Amino acid sequence: MINIIDKSKCCGCTACVQCCPKQCIVLKEDNEGFLYPEVNIEQCINCNLCTKVCPVIYPFKEKYPQKTYACINPNNEIRINSSSGGIFSLIAEKVIQNNGIVFGAIFDSQWQVIHSYTKDINSLYKFQGSKYVQSFIGDSYQKIKLLLENNTIVLFVGTPCQVSGLLHYLRKDYHNLITVDFSCHGVASPKVWSLYLNELCSKHCIEIHNIKHINFRDKQYSWTKFCFSIKYFNSKNNLIETFLEIHNNNIFMKGFLSNLYLRPSCYKCPTKNGRSQSDITIADYWGIQNIFPEMNDEKGVSLVLTNTEKGKSFFPITQTIFRESNYENARQYNEGLKGCAITPENRESFFAKIDNSKSIISLVQKLYKPNIKKRIQRRIKKFINKLTSI
Repeated sequence: MINIIDKSKCCGCTACVQCCPKQCIVLKEDNEGFLYPEVNIEQCINCNLCTKVCPVIYPFKEKYPQKTYACINPNNEIRINSSSGGIFSLIAEKVIQNNGIVFGAIFDSQWQVIHSYTKDINSLYKFQGSKYVQSFIGDSYQKIKLLLENNTIVLFVGTPCQVSGLLHYLRKDYHNLITVDFSCHGVASPKVWSLYLNELCSKHCIEIHNIKHINFRDKQYSWTKFCFSIKYFNSKNNLIETFLEIHNNNIFMKGFLSNLYLRPSCYKCPTKNGRSQSDITIADYWGIQNIFPEMNDEKGVSLVLTNTEKGKSFFPITQTIFRESNYENARQYNEGLKGCAITPENRESFFAKIDNSKSIISLVQKLYKPNIKKRIQRRIKKFINKLTSI
């Protein structure tokens, strides 16, 4: 049976929970705000199905992409409202046009991130954009299996570990399933996100129920100088207003990008770099100005990897503005495709203090960087490595 002792060995995909024939596995939140499976031993029949579907215990082998593209959605409105080049929407539209259903991450009414589904093209905007928080999968895998067995086309979009979890849960290939993952930095704690959002709203007199939209990758200034933004209704003046901060000024993004509150498994991810077995991987084509400068207009360019024959045949490449690329050229500028996040030295201290801290914003501000001594040591080491490589 599943027994989580080392938390870095559970990615939270929930495959074990959803496959249990006795439904004796539940998710329990730890002090960091992440969910872990817990087995009711009295009800367990020791079938070991929960371990058989675990992507950490039985990881897939690494797979090299078949084709690599730099792509742009020609619809500028969709592209601007997307994190990079607007490619997810083209794939999702094709699925829905073929009477299929799209599963992906959205915000719920309290602005927590959950997985949901739609068959309505007009609802796809909810699924657009990066959401840098671990989503709650719920019973999505069970619903997908029923749809697949009824010959419905299903698109599932998620982190590499969520895609791997789904494929492990299904335990066989379905011709009508298309899986899409992305170059993943890691997933942030839902608890930290909730504390941050509540404090930010309180500080700026924003009512949670008046929030209209949250965007972690707002392109108001540009694709590379993206912002964190909240659009909300201000009942005092009856206007829609916007809270906006460039990402390197926003405290939640600072903590996220410095890896301060990622899930423990993100530092030892078993599903990155082709090991999720997804059909398609999408990402930002960082460094596009060096590879295809003619495509760089600061509105966003997607990196698309087709990893399987199914992914290659399904991806609507002719509906995009594209250049075929070299994988290694693209990979050199995308940290998410290189390896796992590095555990920051202040992570343990951060979570030890989180429940007693009066301000999550102040706590992140204090701990998202290593101390001065460590920063100096890192700079010296980096300088020495540069000298020895000459």
